[in-house]
Amino acid sequence: MTVDYTPLPGRPGNLSVVQAHALQKLKQELIDDGIFVEGRMDDALLLRFLRARKFDVAKAKEMLVDTENWRKENGVDTIIEYVLLGPCVQSDASVRSDFDFTERIEVNKYYPQYYHKMDKVRLLAVLVVVLSRPQDGRPIYIERLGLLDLDALYKATTQDRLIKRFIQEYEKFDKHRVPACAAAVGHPVETSCTILDLANVSLTSFYRVKDYIMQASSIGQDRYPERMGKFYIINAPWAFSAVWKVIKPWLDDVTVSKVDILGSGYKETLLGQIPAENLPVAFGGTCACPGGCALSDAGPWNVNAGGGGD
Repeated sequence: MTVDYTPLPGRPGNLSVVQAHALQKLKQELIDDGIFVEGRMDDALLLRFLRARKFDVAKAKEMLVDTENWRKENGVDTIIEYVLLGPCVQSDASVRSDFDFTERIEVNKYYPQYYHKMDKVRLLAVLVVVLSRPQDGRPIYIERLGLLDLDALYKATTQDRLIKRFIQEYEKFDKHRVPACAAAVGHPVETSCTILDLANVSLTSFYRVKDYIMQASSIGQDRYPERMGKFYIINAPWAFSAVWKVIKPWLDDVTVSKVDILGSGYKETLLGQIPAENLPVAFGGTCACPGGCALSDAGPWNVNAGGGGD
């Protein structure tokens, strides 16, 4: 069985003449300025910055240079280091890092945030050829803001450590989760499928944690552009429209277009994108990982957790 993969426009393998020229120009300028990092700055990364700035080379370069300075200031290159065994990391023992989020289990009680398996891989079989939609096979990221207990959370950790953990998880996503998903589905994967659960969220609790949310959102948008694929906001209360007015100006138009705001009747929509066996029971799926999905880190990037999730 083979995979007939057609990348979306503006991705490696599907560039217009203008886009290909912009990519080459950006890369050459970074090399000439001594900024280019061999290996990490591949064409896919450069194109994400270019797409984020509508292929304006000067603006994309400014964004990327700012990101490189931010990485140095925050020690991002050493916040997680992998020893690769084959195409992906095989166990926690093969990971070295200068940041250890030892309070993970305790923090999960008061603010669950975790990656869990993949969204749906849509396949159309035609004889022995399989046509695959390139946007599928994403790592699923789940955040349960409705379970937030801020007082207990900040007894277990600090906002600074939460941000460092957020950055570390993005680095794992970039270096580990996305490549493992791509290997599992047989085509490039660049984005995530996010579920933000707002069950029982109050305006008071949101405003108490908004500084963290805004800082995290800024990092995601400015330092890791073009990584959002699907974004489902579920159990959105009637008052969420006021919260959305606060968040929306921080996001670009492309990001806003990827957000699907749902109320309590979200299950059919989620199951249309995520296989039931990959979606935790709490959200209408059938997955019940031993010890809880939030702490399992189950997915093709973690063979010890039963991996898979296709």
